[in-house]
Amino acid sequence: MAHILICDDDTSVHSSLGIYLEDNNFLYTSVFDGKESLKNALNGNFDLIILDIMMPYMSGIDVCKEIRRVSKVPIIMLTAKGEEIDILLGLELGADDYIVKPFNPREVVARVKSILRRMDDLKTRKIASAIQFEDLKVNISTYKLVLDDKMINSTPKEIEILYMLLSNPGVTLSRDEILDKIWGADYNYVDRRTIDTHINRIRSHLPKKYADRIQSVYGVGYRFEAGV
Repeated sequence: MAHILICDDDTSVHSSLGIYLEDNNFLYTSVFDGKESLKNALNGNFDLIILDIMMPYMSGIDVCKEIRRVSKVPIIMLTAKGEEIDILLGLELGADDYIVKPFNPREVVARVKSILRRMDDLKTRKIASAIQFEDLKVNISTYKLVLDDKMINSTPKEIEILYMLLSNPGVTLSRDEILDKIWGADYNYVDRRTIDTHINRIRSHLPKKYADRIQSVYGVGYRFEAGV
């Protein structure tokens, strides 16, 4: 059974999600403030974390930031309607997905299943686990991005997207293709602008000679130009 950590100060969120999670054979643990969320996330063995942005004592954004210092555990952020800045910041810090309140618990469980299914696929898929271009190396098994033998701190989504681009040099990948491949069957729930946010973050990690190879194709998506 996958074990889910629910972090939200609203008891109704726990009760509604808990019912649907249990119906789908998930275990779950509930915490109600930011400090307890971080404590449980760092000390527990969870397969996925559902993390509200607005919580007492410590915000979900800060909790996400601290978790990402030491763990790649999947994180779904919960945010109130209209908090676009918080959504983008959460994604930049390494959240895997976000859901806007009020939400349908069935949708949340569908997203949980999709993310866990994708993580399992990455572990079992018989593909090359690493790809390299000059001094840039991306390992999809260990979620490591290495440049000149030095590790670059990146989120799981950033690593997956960069791996996809490097694996298809010269090929323009649409935002929908990237969403379908990285986010899985439920990508229609994800705002396409999240791809732009992740691409900008990837570029910011890299020296100009590599960042410039990740080219925007207006109205379509992105491609990695190996021959520039």
